[in-house]
Amino acid sequence: NEFYTKIGERSSDIFLAEKDFFERFKGVLIGGPSPTKEEFEAGQYLHHEIQKRITGLFDVAYTNESGLAELVDAAKDALKGMEVIKEKEFMNRFLKELVKENGLAAYGEESVRKNLDVGSVDILLLSGSLRKSRVSIRCQACGHADERTIQLEPGKTVEDILASQTCRKCNGPLVVDQEVDIIEELTRLADQTSTRVEIISDDFEEGSILYTAFGGIAAILRYRTGF
Repeated sequence: NEFYTKIGERSSDIFLAEKDFFERFKGVLIGGPSPTKEEFEAGQYLHHEIQKRITGLFDVAYTNESGLAELVDAAKDALKGMEVIKEKEFMNRFLKELVKENGLAAYGEESVRKNLDVGSVDILLLSGSLRKSRVSIRCQACGHADERTIQLEPGKTVEDILASQTCRKCNGPLVVDQEVDIIEELTRLADQTSTRVEIISDDFEEGSILYTAFGGIAAILRYRTGF
């Protein structure tokens, strides 16, 4: 089929021209009416590296730009599955490094934060279940400034939680100068050293382990630092 051949060649050229195609592209969605999409897949009109990445075929009524939105909506379950697979790969890589004698892994906020500060983090893994804020605080008595990570509690503001805490220098009362979600704050730190950030869901076993066993914060390192 000349039309299928033309579409396959053009699509292949566009995909393969993308930088780091083989690392970045995990799947290809094909949408269209039946039997068109089935014929296109069966005819293997795409480059073989793209053909083997076909994730699924989906019924789409429109053939214009509206069809792209329709395709994404129809394939949302498949896309979610692909995302989980990617997250599992990162978690398995982290766990493998963790058990090595000199593995490139770190976990816990303090250790990961120190590694971020020196630029040794390659991939930052953050649990989507994290409910913490990073706050800049100041003592109302002596003026001492500090930063703390606060575990958020249902029905309570950061000010409510800090009401039971005092200044480390003089035990005076504290006031909040700035509050930011910890995922946002750590992502900003990661951006400063071109560190990749992955938000890991707890919809699978390894993702749940990140939150329950490692405090929801872990990293795959570029090199060991001792932190």
